[in-house]
Amino acid sequence: MRAAVFEEVKSPLIIKDDYPSPKINELQGQVLINIVACGVCHTDLGFLDHGVPTGKSPPLILGHEMAGRVHDISGDVANFKEGDQVLIPAVTSCGTCFHCRTGRENICSNQVFFGSNVDGGFAEQIMVPAKDIFHLPADIPLEEGCIIADAISTPYHAVKNRGQVRPGDWAVVFGCGGIGLNVVQNIKAAGGLPIAVDIVPKKLDIAKKLGAVKTISAKELDDRGIVGAIRKATGGGADIAFEAIGNPMTFKQAFNSLRTGGRLVAVGYSPKRWDGFDIGRVMFREMEIMGSLGCRTVDYPRIIELVKNGTLVVKPLVTGKYPLSEINEGFDVMRRGEGVRTVILCQE
Repeated sequence: MRAAVFEEVKSPLIIKDDYPSPKINELQGQVLINIVACGVCHTDLGFLDHGVPTGKSPPLILGHEMAGRVHDISGDVANFKEGDQVLIPAVTSCGTCFHCRTGRENICSNQVFFGSNVDGGFAEQIMVPAKDIFHLPADIPLEEGCIIADAISTPYHAVKNRGQVRPGDWAVVFGCGGIGLNVVQNIKAAGGLPIAVDIVPKKLDIAKKLGAVKTISAKELDDRGIVGAIRKATGGGADIAFEAIGNPMTFKQAFNSLRTGGRLVAVGYSPKRWDGFDIGRVMFREMEIMGSLGCRTVDYPRIIELVKNGTLVVKPLVTGKYPLSEINEGFDVMRRGEGVRTVILCQE
C-alpha cells in the first residue's frame, strides 16, 4: 500500500508505494479500513520537527485523526460490514486496567496511540480493533469528519469532563489553534460564555464565528493587560481557563485570569517547567489546576451526534486538503501557522 513514512527527525516524510499492507486475522475482533482522510496535528509536527519521542522507533507512519470505510472484518465481528463509514479514535484502550475499569479510558495504562505506538493514518489502510471504532453517519463527510478523532473530541473532554463548564460560566481560552477553537465551540455548546485569546486576528475572527462572546488580541497587550481585560469582561475573573498552547507564559496568564475558586485546565502540552508557581495562592483562594488528555471512548457517540445535528461544526475548521503524495506541503502549511486544520486525503 501507499504510505507516508517517518524515518528521521527534521526530514520530509517518504512516500512509499510498497509499504506492507495490514492483514486480517480471523476471530480476533479486527477491522481493516481504507483510510479516506487523516488530519494533520501539532503532535505529528512534534515528532517530525522537534524530536518528541514516538512510542515505536521509526520507520513509522504518523497520523491519528482518521476516518474511512470498512474494507474487511474478522469472522467474529458482527457490528460492522464492508463499506461502512467509520471514525477511528486517536487512542485505543485495553479495557482491563484500573483506569479503564473506573471509566477513565483516556488515561489507560496500556493505551495505544496511532502514529506513535503503532502505524497511523497517513496511509491507504489500517487495521484496528472493532471495539474501538464508531459508525460515522453518511451526512458527515469523511474528509471533515476525521478531525472528530482528536481536534473535536479532546476539547470536548477538556470542557465537559475536566473543566465541567456550566451554563453561564465565563471560560477563557488561551490559544486559538485547532484545539483551542474547538474548546471555544464546546464551551458554547455547554452553555458557557467563551473568551478567546490569541495573537492572530484571523484566528480570533474564527473564534467569534464559533461562539466567542469576546476576543482579546494578546499581541497588543502585556501580561497585566491581558489579565486585566479578562477580569474586566468577566466582572472579576473567569470561572474556568483553558490553556491550549503548552507555554509556561500563557499558562501563568491563564491562571492569573481566574477569579477566586477558579479552575485552570491544561490542554496544551509542553516539556517546559513553570518555576514561579504560587502554591500559597492555590491554597488560600481554593484554586483548581488539572490536566486534560484526549477523550474517553464512551464520549464519542455523543460527540458524533453533536456534529451530526450541527451543535458542533467541522467543515469550517478544515482549511486545507492535500493528497497523500503532497503531505509534506500540508505539513509546511502548519509550520507557517496558516489555516486551522489540514487534512490528508489518503485514497488517490
